[in-house]
Amino acid sequence: MINHIKLDEDHIVKETLQRMAQIAEFHHPGIQAHLERIRGYALILSENIGLSLEEAVQISIASMLHDIGMVGIPDAVIAKTGELSHDEWELVKQHPIIGAEILGNIAHPILQIGEMVALTHHERWDGSGYPKGLKGEDIPLGGRICGLADVFDAITSDRPYRDRVPVETALELIKESSGLFFDPQLVEVFERKFDEILKVRSENI
Repeated sequence: MINHIKLDEDHIVKETLQRMAQIAEFHHPGIQAHLERIRGYALILSENIGLSLEEAVQISIASMLHDIGMVGIPDAVIAKTGELSHDEWELVKQHPIIGAEILGNIAHPILQIGEMVALTHHERWDGSGYPKGLKGEDIPLGGRICGLADVFDAITSDRPYRDRVPVETALELIKESSGLFFDPQLVEVFERKFDEILKVRSENI
């Protein structure tokens, strides 16, 4: 009987959000593994930057929704293998705003964090990011965490327009971008916990 089955709410929430995120990136092969890597990287960063376990888990799950706004970008732009035109790039840069609109005005705390992560994961520590050009600690911590996790996963994964870079090279690029693109404290944690980062990657290829 269904009444005798105890459902794990956190598990249900995670599964639901994961499905939502998969819809947003449906045309990308290996999307489930990508989302699990983002979640794992974000959890490691969150746990080691001074957050409680509950906060770390919430940010890690919410990070799977970082690109949900891509559902509002034309397929022809998303699937393009060549260089994007100026107008196409401006369209892509709207996906954080679209994602925040999709997730806005929802009471569940993970979806509230998801709204913030979707909106701010492309902001950069030096203010050169988008959509708002936020700088330093004006960028919410969840957005900073997801942004670093997303960049590492992107550059260590094959794309139609380029090959992946080795993980050691990716680490050096991230270290070089400390204080520019990324929060220096997060870069320090990323380097210190790099073995754990690589373990998450190897388990979700």
